[in-house]
Amino acid sequence: MQLVQTSGKEPRSLSLNPADNVVVAVDVIEKGATSAGIVARDKVMKGHKMAIRKIARGEPIRKFGQVIGFASQDIEPGSWVHTQNVEMGEFARDYAFCQDARKEEILPVSQQATFEGYRRASGKAGTRNYIGILTSVNCSATVASFIAQEVERSGILADYPNIDGIVALTQDNGCVMDFRGAIFDILKRTSWGYATNPNMGGVLMVGLGCEGFQIPRFKEAYGVTESDTFRSLTIQETGGTKKTVAAGVEAVKAMLPKVNAVKRETLPASELILALQCGGSDGYSGITANPALGAATDILVRNGGTAILSETPEIYGAEHLLTRRAVTREVGEKLVDIIHWWEDYTKRNLMEMNNNPSPGNKLGGLTTILEKSLGAAAKGGTTTMTAVYRYAEPVTAKGFVFMDTPGYDPVSATGQVAGGANILCFTTGRGSAYGCKPTPSIKLATNSDTYNKMIDDMDINCGDILDGVSIEEKGKEIFAKILAVASGEKTRSELLGYGNNEFVPWQIGATM
Repeated sequence: MQLVQTSGKEPRSLSLNPADNVVVAVDVIEKGATSAGIVARDKVMKGHKMAIRKIARGEPIRKFGQVIGFASQDIEPGSWVHTQNVEMGEFARDYAFCQDARKEEILPVSQQATFEGYRRASGKAGTRNYIGILTSVNCSATVASFIAQEVERSGILADYPNIDGIVALTQDNGCVMDFRGAIFDILKRTSWGYATNPNMGGVLMVGLGCEGFQIPRFKEAYGVTESDTFRSLTIQETGGTKKTVAAGVEAVKAMLPKVNAVKRETLPASELILALQCGGSDGYSGITANPALGAATDILVRNGGTAILSETPEIYGAEHLLTRRAVTREVGEKLVDIIHWWEDYTKRNLMEMNNNPSPGNKLGGLTTILEKSLGAAAKGGTTTMTAVYRYAEPVTAKGFVFMDTPGYDPVSATGQVAGGANILCFTTGRGSAYGCKPTPSIKLATNSDTYNKMIDDMDINCGDILDGVSIEEKGKEIFAKILAVASGEKTRSELLGYGNNEFVPWQIGATM
């Protein structure tokens, strides 16, 4: 990456790779101004691209040294390069399975970074200590919310300082579903993943009673029995809304002493499972925050930890960079199979993969899904990809892994948390309003404008990379913040109270 500025008065631009035929504007480039030695034919906004040589119609547009689209018309040097003159197109990708895989050098436990976390009876490590109220069906969502509100209103949580709070994780399905179908399987997996996430100290599950997602069947599938930290109720069996709310409040109160009894202790960073997310991306995401988070991911992996890259539609076109890092061909081919599933999935629903990026992404300078994916994949760092998981499957491998999820952030993060993520980092260029419970979310701004404008929402500014801070240095800053938050430091989204509405399980199958 090279900052191009021939004099102090010229607007700055970035040349990312010698093979590129565009540069990225760091400052607004006015029409007629010179940047990168080229006179601008159009106004080019921050984060957007300007051609630095003639690009013939049909010729690839290259950024990061990779194809991000094709010229839909002849493009002259100095032209603004965006949706008006760029289109998608087919091109061959060399998956080169395992070519860049390597044996990672993991620090001994005695040399690993540490954090102050909760050691659970399961052996897992928590960074937070919540009581969750899960629902088996939308019909019990309101009752679950009432229970959480009543507990909070009572003020009793003040007597239990080791409990971070109570959260009603409601969802809008669960009724007419076949227990052999995809929706049931994913909802069951997701619910169980949240119930057993190490950031949960106790769980109450509330149902209606007649729904397709039966609590008794759920308990049987996972061998769950009622205990001091797991209870279940159904509205019909308990006697209606008021009686269920009262019974739910009493069930939560009975859990409080047991859940509060845990204490933080020093644990190695190898116990961290980091969810990697990006949303509201812009033209800087793949230049600043995402590669910086990738550098932090590499540090975590060296310390024996785990990082989960997801959002399959947002690695589309960059998957060949991940298959090269697959630990085995089987792992790489599993990712390619998932990509093919998504191509069929979008086609069946009369869509296309390039429906992503969003209008906000495009305003921020991203033109095609290929461009967005190359930047999004940078969150995964450079280490070997050790495993590929389906949505909400328990993540058991160490190192850098991939989980198949949609690109829609709440749905994607829900799968990662269900998989066991106990901490989350979320990069954003436009300023996504997001937080998560029970897993704290660290927000990373890709540019200084968004950081300063939304400073109450952002934890770290990665925009200073454009001013000379190195990716390596910013990665260390992010890793230090991960350890601090894992030890109990509140994130901006936690202070704002986010996380009550971000539980959104993926609905793949037919709604009957």
